[in-house]
Amino acid sequence: MRRLVIALIAVLMAAGIFTGCGEKEPETTVSYTKYSNTFFDAFDTVITVIGYTETEEEFNGYYEDIRRQYGDYHKLYDIYNTYDGINNLKTINDNAGKEPVKVDRKIIDLLKFAKEWYDKTGGRTNIALGAMLSIWSDYRNEGMDDPMNAKLPPMEELKAAMEHVDINKVIINEANSTVYLEDPEMRLDVGAVAKGYATEMISEDMRAKGFTSLIMSAGGNVKALDKPLDNIRDRWGVGIQNPDESIVGEDATLDTVYLNNLCVVSSGDYQRYYIVDEKKYHHLIDPTTLMPGDYFKAVTVITPNSGVADFLSTTMFLMDIEEGKKLIATIPDTYAYWVTMEGEVVISDGLEKMLKSKGASGAD
Repeated sequence: MRRLVIALIAVLMAAGIFTGCGEKEPETTVSYTKYSNTFFDAFDTVITVIGYTETEEEFNGYYEDIRRQYGDYHKLYDIYNTYDGINNLKTINDNAGKEPVKVDRKIIDLLKFAKEWYDKTGGRTNIALGAMLSIWSDYRNEGMDDPMNAKLPPMEELKAAMEHVDINKVIINEANSTVYLEDPEMRLDVGAVAKGYATEMISEDMRAKGFTSLIMSAGGNVKALDKPLDNIRDRWGVGIQNPDESIVGEDATLDTVYLNNLCVVSSGDYQRYYIVDEKKYHHLIDPTTLMPGDYFKAVTVITPNSGVADFLSTTMFLMDIEEGKKLIATIPDTYAYWVTMEGEVVISDGLEKMLKSKGASGAD
């Protein structure tokens, strides 16, 4: 995961995202300057903010607001830690089968969003899979700490946990602002959607506050607003990571996608994995097989909403290309970029007009 983040930041900060493609006449007499900053204290990942403002003071004000908001979302969506005065997802899990938990509206909205997209996408991405996913997480962490003794979780243990993943038993009472897990053995895990959802909420808050020449990357969840105010480009450029970890340097980016007001989110087998008997086992678990998905090396989704992009990238990683194409055909302004197990690149209809390899540029 760290390699993905480092490569993405390199793309954002260097030529991949900020390559001019021919000078234009200035569109405004107001002068804007590009500023950027990075932090690592939310969602266990590097978060980079890049934007154009009139002054550094203005940028710093927005940046601190973004950092604070990511911190707030992180605490609310955390399933591992408790915080004084906050009922978060861990609080809900700890009270499964006991009593409803009164929570912040941000939790209610995330859970409603995840349940809605669970229904829309056939159930492969399920925030109620926590009991099963935690088993994989424990074995993965142990395997990473002690590679010589790494092993797979027993299938009977995984199957037993799957008896406690009915998302309909996640009871949301909006009037009382409570969440209750009817099954005492159920656990929530929002890892497939939380970062993207938070990124979407924060970016739209920035838009409302007037910070619209902005691009943010939260561990590979990229949201781009409007356009760079450099009087050169009309679109941002975001690199698509090569999932082959042996490739470094310029070749670590497979392509560049140029866009405005869209998100780019990738899921891949090169993130969070461990090795058992010389075979890699990553963290994207297929609920139908209870094993890591093996259709692709990576799937990248481009769509307007970062929460949807995050959710879809996981979902589409766990289905074949034809299923994926049918799914995104039902969602407006949504595109996909697949890298198969053999390293072949497949793109969905309409994406070619946004790719550098197909002649697109930031000046279009």
